[in-house]
Amino acid sequence: MFTALSEQLAAVLKRLTGRGVLSEQDVTAALREIRRHLLEADVSFAVTQGFVERVRQQAVGAIATPTVSPGQQVVKLVHDEIARMLGASEEALASKVRAQHAAPIPASVGLQFAPVGPTVILLVGLQGSGKTTTGAKLARRLKLEQKAPGLVAADVARPAAREQLEQLGAQVGVPVFASDDVGAQHAAPLPDRGALVGLVRAAVRGAERARCRTVIVDTAGRLQIDAELMDELKALRAATSPREVLLVADGMTGQDAVRIARGFQEGVGLTGVILTKLDGDARGGAALSIYGVTGVPIKYVGVGEKLDALEPFDPVRMAGRILGQGDVVALVEKAAATVDAATAQRLERKARSRQGMDLADFLVALKQMQAMGPLKQVLGLLPGVNARALQAVRGGDARLKHVEAIVLSMTPGERADPSMLNGSRRLRIAMGAGRPVQEVNRLLEQFQHMRKLLKRT
Repeated sequence: MFTALSEQLAAVLKRLTGRGVLSEQDVTAALREIRRHLLEADVSFAVTQGFVERVRQQAVGAIATPTVSPGQQVVKLVHDEIARMLGASEEALASKVRAQHAAPIPASVGLQFAPVGPTVILLVGLQGSGKTTTGAKLARRLKLEQKAPGLVAADVARPAAREQLEQLGAQVGVPVFASDDVGAQHAAPLPDRGALVGLVRAAVRGAERARCRTVIVDTAGRLQIDAELMDELKALRAATSPREVLLVADGMTGQDAVRIARGFQEGVGLTGVILTKLDGDARGGAALSIYGVTGVPIKYVGVGEKLDALEPFDPVRMAGRILGQGDVVALVEKAAATVDAATAQRLERKARSRQGMDLADFLVALKQMQAMGPLKQVLGLLPGVNARALQAVRGGDARLKHVEAIVLSMTPGERADPSMLNGSRRLRIAMGAGRPVQEVNRLLEQFQHMRKLLKRT
């Protein structure tokens, strides 16, 4: 989402760090550019003005400090102010150096859990924002953290909403609770507000009897904010006493997401926001504006369509991503969640052995890397990989699939001993994989080069 903004900000800050001495005019000109780029990214005007003024006031003292590179000081100020714009606390900023080398942060650190009884989480939002899918993603994360989640189908207006939630719940292995009366929504008129509250209250009690420690309530949405929607949500909030009221907002809608967040905050009260479609090509203004405009923190972000594509939101780490500084902690979390440790250790021992890795081992390593997610998304977490470099990896996932097809077209014996691959065998492999022979030759050359390098380390 932040690709264009990241590239623009990195270019401005690179010009500052390349100078040994900075004047106040240099900083003013740079901040003018940053202001323009933020506005072009659809960041709120008031939030942008506040950001620029805070950086300007602090930068005047920073450029007068002779012991530290003034350009690096300004970069630090910009990073910290972006983090504050995203909702970072002073304590988080003070410990950001330690956090970069700390253990992965559990996804539930941003949620408040009830000391006694189940914790109820109310998901609210407009139609099309992805509430139901996000509810299943959140349930999957909480299940991995031993929070024993359950899902409640409270959307009786949208056709097949309950069935969709039940299918998603089955995929993540989480029970779904709903009154049988709701299942007849196509044959009967919609229940009034009082009946709906009774149905949801009964479903929550059913989840409690099933020993669910967290209960996620998927509420109905509307095409727009209206009094009827707010009255329904207020009634559900009073009936279920949720610890968390999370707005699911589409990050692709830009400033509309900020307006929607403000409307829900004023109407029903929010404790957090989940931004979906953060992997899209939107300009990112919603993520950079929501906290500044509403004071409501972003707690999770959706970074893909799969049910594992929900990440906890860390303002300090996100600021680093925007400025091209990477997010090593997120990379470690992703690897820990997807890569099999025993397999990784076996591959490492094999790579350092006299025999070295063969193509079968290479295929296993390739599949483990693919499990971490899209290549462009993984590379974006590495420090120093800027937006321009990421543009060059377009189609990288397709190339990985081509490599996999080539290796799978080999026999087990050929994978174990690539030296037997003569011209006729390479032609057969190329035809089986549907790729040119030159691509097979290039893969084999790169594999042999990689194996030599691994033996040296």
